[in-house]
Amino acid sequence: MVFGAWNLEFNKLPSKIYSAALVGLEAQPVEVEVDLSRGLHIFNIVGLPDKAIEEAKDRVSSAVKNSQLSPPNESRRRVIVNLAPADIKKEGPKYDLPIALGYLLASRQVVFNPEGKIFIGELALDGKVRPVSGILPTVLMAREFGLNEIFVPEENSKEAALVEGVSIFPVANLLQLISHLTNQKKIPPAPVSDLPEVDRRFECDFAYIKGQEFAKRALEIAAAGNHNILMTGPPGSGKTLLARALVSILPKMEREEILETTKIFSVAGLLQPNEPLVYTRPFRSPHHTSSAVALVGGGSVPKPGEITLSHRGVLFLDEFPEFNRDVLESLRQPLEDGTVTVSRAKGSLTFPAKFILTATMNPCPCGYANDPAKPCVCTPYQIQKYKRKISGPLVDRIDLHVEVPRVQYEKLSSEIVGELSEKIRERVEKARRVQWDRFKDFNFNTNAEMKVKDIKTFCHVDEECGLILKSAVQKYTLSARAYHRILKLALTIADLAGENKIRPDHINEALQYRPQEKIY
Repeated sequence: MVFGAWNLEFNKLPSKIYSAALVGLEAQPVEVEVDLSRGLHIFNIVGLPDKAIEEAKDRVSSAVKNSQLSPPNESRRRVIVNLAPADIKKEGPKYDLPIALGYLLASRQVVFNPEGKIFIGELALDGKVRPVSGILPTVLMAREFGLNEIFVPEENSKEAALVEGVSIFPVANLLQLISHLTNQKKIPPAPVSDLPEVDRRFECDFAYIKGQEFAKRALEIAAAGNHNILMTGPPGSGKTLLARALVSILPKMEREEILETTKIFSVAGLLQPNEPLVYTRPFRSPHHTSSAVALVGGGSVPKPGEITLSHRGVLFLDEFPEFNRDVLESLRQPLEDGTVTVSRAKGSLTFPAKFILTATMNPCPCGYANDPAKPCVCTPYQIQKYKRKISGPLVDRIDLHVEVPRVQYEKLSSEIVGELSEKIRERVEKARRVQWDRFKDFNFNTNAEMKVKDIKTFCHVDEECGLILKSAVQKYTLSARAYHRILKLALTIADLAGENKIRPDHINEALQYRPQEKIY
């Protein structure tokens, strides 16, 4: 089926099709201009394209030919494609579809009105449209710019349909799209994706972790207030299991959090075709050999790293001191600000990084310092060197320090099942609701995110609490940051207890989670 014969009197003006480019986690509109002129055949793409876009020339030609239309490589015309604005780097195969449509419109083989429409998708050689990454930020941008008809690959339609107020058209192949644009056979728009109730099943449940009540309590506090936590103990004490169970007690994600997290994973290309949405809070566990770029993000065109992928979730660093010191130090600014700025020669980008840092370590290189069952073989110098891999400023940014001892046989062999994660999560969600109400007029919603001025506003202490804090500061030579973190921790404990003010027992419990010894 041919929709229009080749017109020798082709358009004198270039055709213009809208698409999008990703800059960090945000999308920007891109105009795909296609100009045909007389002369020896060339097919050039300009506008700062990468290698994948350069290869689009062959994919587009084959897809157009196999859709029963005249391809660019047989046109005997000069074909110039411009991706504007030219100062933004264009990456990936997502421009295949708009380039093909721009060529067909410029050659008058297909006639339609491109206004108010945006196209994105990779073309297979037979004309099928393949999925691409970064759909959600593209749709959000399109809505903002008034591009209300959005044509996306069929496999990306569920992700795109999360956004309300626009029409999403799932495209299976180029021929189907042309039939729609020429009013021969319309593509039904995808219905708005509702967020279904997801049966959240977790690999680890607190009920089946034997003993370690102190560590479980600390993790509950961490979950309730979004606090960072470091667990120290010998090998086999259950540190990793406890850390992996943390996500099972975190609150359910709200719609805005789901959209925010899905956008990050979409840009990173980590969404699965059968699961286009991120319903559960992320749990990222990079290996200790990971570089600073892998953790923070980067590249010639900066991409999000592990700390951004763990946004609204958990970043788990097992064997904490085994990470390169430079890698660990790169966490300091994100832990304090909740964002990370990656600067490169081609520009700087800021990514969100509000996560719970959950780290584990052994008390010494062999792992058995202070263990009553097994002697330590490390020298004092080795132990000191091992602990000094973690700097003082980084330790100060961790709210809860927990000792996780070896579990005794009586508890291991016990048939008693502990408290289910679901029950703990109910308390956590209740405490979070208190915080959401407390910070409804602020740009944050958990206790851990409070700055100094916010602490003075919300962390009121009476005279008795003040005396306890004064004694602790003098006895343990606490830094100003450590002092403020104890107050934030005490407020979270108060929220869990259903109290509207900080009491002495909340302060005392918060002090239990400070480092028992200087580890740096």
